[in-house]
Amino acid sequence: MGQTIQLQMADWLYNAGLVGFVNILDHADLDYKTKGSTIEFDSDILQGFEIQYFSYIISKYEKVISWYKIIAYENTLIKHKNSEYEEFTKKDLEMLNEYIKRTKNYLKSNSYIAAYKLIDNELDMKEEIKTLNTIKLKKNEDISERLEDVKKVCLVIERIVDYCKEKDSKKYLAAKNIIYTVIKNAWDGVCILNPQTKEKDMYIDYKKYFIMPLIEELGVNKEKYKYNCFLCNDKIKNLKNDLSFLNNTGFDVSRKSSHVWEFNNDVAVCHMCRLIYSCIPAGMTYVYDKGIYINANTSIKKAKKINFNVSINILNDNDLNQPLTYKALITSINEQYQDNMKYELGDIQVVRYENERYRFNMLTKKAIKIIINSREDLNSIIKCSFKENKEYINIYEIVIQRILNSQNLFTLISKLLVYKLSKPKDCRYYGSQLVKIQKINLKVMEVFGFMEKVEKDIIQQSKGAGYYLKEKYRDKGSKDKLNGIAYRLLNTLKTNNKDAFMDIVLNCHLYAQKSVPPIFMEALKNEEQFKVIGYAFVTGIIEGKENDIKENGGQ
Repeated sequence: MGQTIQLQMADWLYNAGLVGFVNILDHADLDYKTKGSTIEFDSDILQGFEIQYFSYIISKYEKVISWYKIIAYENTLIKHKNSEYEEFTKKDLEMLNEYIKRTKNYLKSNSYIAAYKLIDNELDMKEEIKTLNTIKLKKNEDISERLEDVKKVCLVIERIVDYCKEKDSKKYLAAKNIIYTVIKNAWDGVCILNPQTKEKDMYIDYKKYFIMPLIEELGVNKEKYKYNCFLCNDKIKNLKNDLSFLNNTGFDVSRKSSHVWEFNNDVAVCHMCRLIYSCIPAGMTYVYDKGIYINANTSIKKAKKINFNVSINILNDNDLNQPLTYKALITSINEQYQDNMKYELGDIQVVRYENERYRFNMLTKKAIKIIINSREDLNSIIKCSFKENKEYINIYEIVIQRILNSQNLFTLISKLLVYKLSKPKDCRYYGSQLVKIQKINLKVMEVFGFMEKVEKDIIQQSKGAGYYLKEKYRDKGSKDKLNGIAYRLLNTLKTNNKDAFMDIVLNCHLYAQKSVPPIFMEALKNEEQFKVIGYAFVTGIIEGKENDIKENGGQ
C-alpha cells in the first residue's frame, strides 16, 4: 500500500481537472472513495497513470479525431468488396476521392510522421502515401472502365486502415491527435506540448513531467519547505511549478512580473495540483473551437454525472461540425430532472470555451425552471437560424444564452420578425417557431418577475388576431399592404409607443371592416404585456411568409 491522498474541490478549473482525474480512474477501474466534495485514493494508482491518462482521453474523443476518420472507411471497403464493386457508382467515387484527399493530408502531417517512428510496424507509410491517389474520370468515360484502378487504390486504403487499427498505431496516432486537437485547448507550452521537448514518446514525456516528480516527493519530510501551494496550501520546495502552462489562466512569471504583488511571484502549485490541472481535458468537453464544463461544486459525483451527460450529448451528436454546447447542457439538465436529481443546494456555474477564451454564466434555479418547463418549445427551435454577416447564427444558442443571463427575448423576437419581412430567404425558421420563442419569452418574463403570470393564452389569441386580420386583407386584394403595416407596428413596439400601435391596429380593423379583438385591452395594462401581445400580433400578420416566397418562385 502506498500513501493515502485526499483532494478537495476548489475553483472551477481545478474542479474540471478533478472530474477528469476521476473519469480516468473510472475508465481504468481503479479504486478511490468520494464523500461530497472530497476524494481519497492510494498513491499506488499513480503507477502507470500516463497510460490511463491517454487511454481515457482517446476513448472520450475517439469519434472526433482524424485517426477514427481514417479507420471509419473500413465498413465502406467491406461493402464494395462483398459486392465485387458491381454497385460502385460515380457518387461512391466522389466519396472515395474525398476520403483520399482528407486521409493524405492527415498521414502527411508532421504529427503523424513523428508518430510513425514510435510504432512497431514494418509497413512503410511514406511509400503507401505515394500510391494513394485520387481517380478522375475523363470526359464520357464510364465508371466501369476505371474499376481496376478503384480496386488497386482500395487495397492501399485497406493496408493503411489495418496499420492504423493496430494497437500500437492507435496508441500513438490517436494520442498525437488528442494532444493537438483537445489537450492544447486546456494547457500548452510544457511537456508533450513543448516544441523543444527531447522526449519523442508522449507517454514517457507526460510521465516524467507530471507523475515522477509527484511520486518522488511522496513521503518526503516537507517541514523545511518555506513555500505553500497556491491552491491546496501544501508545503512546496520552490516556486517553479507556476500556472503559466494553463491557457487563459496562468502567465509567464519571468516576463510579466507586474501581474503579482511587488513584482515577486508567489503563485505556484504542488506536483499533485499540477497533475490534476493536466486532467482538465478529461473533465471539460472540447469539440473543435468550443468547450463546456458545468461547475456543480457541491459534490464530485454530481459534477461527474452532469459533465459526463454533457460529454455524451455533445460527442454523440450527428452534426459535430456545429456542436451546440448549450443543447448538450439542456439535454443533460432535462435528463437529470427526469431522474429526480434536483439542484437544491445553490446555483451552478456554466463555463464555456469559445474563441480561445472562457466565458461564464450562472445556471440559476429560475433558469433551470424555465428550461425544464420549456422543454418542448426549446426542442422545436434547435435547428433554427438566420443569416447575419454572411454567417448563419443559431437561434437556440442565443435563447439559452439570454435565459442564463436573466434577459428577456424581445430584441431577438423583433430582429427575427424584421428579418422574416426583409430577408425571408435567409431565415431558417417558420412563424410557428417564432410563436415557440415568444412562449419561452413569456415564461422568462413570469419566472424572473418582469410581469405577473397570465392565465389566458395571450400569445395564441394575439397571433390569431393578426392572422384573421391578414385574411381580411387578402380577401380585399390588399395583401401587399401587410408588409408596410408590419414594419410600422414593429417600430412602435421597439419605441414602446402604445398610442401609435393602437392607432395602426384601429385603422387596420376599420379598413378590414372587422371589430377589434378584446385581447388588445390587455395590451394597455403594462409595457411588458404590450410587447408580448404586440409581437404575437405581428407574427400572425406575417405567418405564411415562406409560402408567399414559394408562390412567387422563391426557394
